Amino acid sequence: MTATYTFDIFSTLDGFANHNGDWGGYWSKQGPEFLAHRATAYRDPLRMVLGANTYTSNAPFLDPDFDRGQFDEWITRMFASPVTVLSSRLTVPLDWPDTTIEPGDPIEAIKRLKAESDVPLRSHGSLKLNRALLNADLVDAIEITIFPVISGSTGVDRIFDGADDFDLELLDARTFDGNTQVLTYRPTRHG
Repeated sequence: MTATYTFDIFSTLDGFANHNGDWGGYWSKQGPEFLAHRATAYRDPLRMVLGANTYTSNAPFLDPDFDRGQFDEWITRMFASPVTVLSSRLTVPLDWPDTTIEPGDPIEAIKRLKAESDVPLRSHGSLKLNRALLNADLVDAIEITIFPVISGSTGVDRIFDGADDFDLELLDARTFDGNTQVLTYRPTRHG
């Protein structure tokens, strides 16, 4: 059985994954329905897959002195999941518990993980990595959360810059707290 791979990403309406403005986390648009949905999405066993940059940006939260009590439930569950970091520049040991490093070609590593994993694979963020995996036809689902903002002046990291052309089959669409949409698509190469 082949494990599924989900590219899980947060976005503004205009396609940015991050910002350098004063919006705050979730662009300050999270609500209780959305946070409950996220906790459910991370409830069952899974393996996180991260690129080096995403791992490094999360590493400060793994410090034993960091107050993890301020995390939303889904983030606590994500940090409790086993992780594979695809990187040729990072070395062991890593601070994230149950973490392995896969150096070398990330495409080959994901092909092997999909064949060997007994739990679904999920990646939150890791844009460069996930664009490469999308272009290699290894992404089974894109789960994009669209927060009700346009961050044209402060937006950073366009999600799909560098991706090939794909047709998207809508698998699920939900609206939480009256304004945040979570859309799940199955990508297939266009043409």
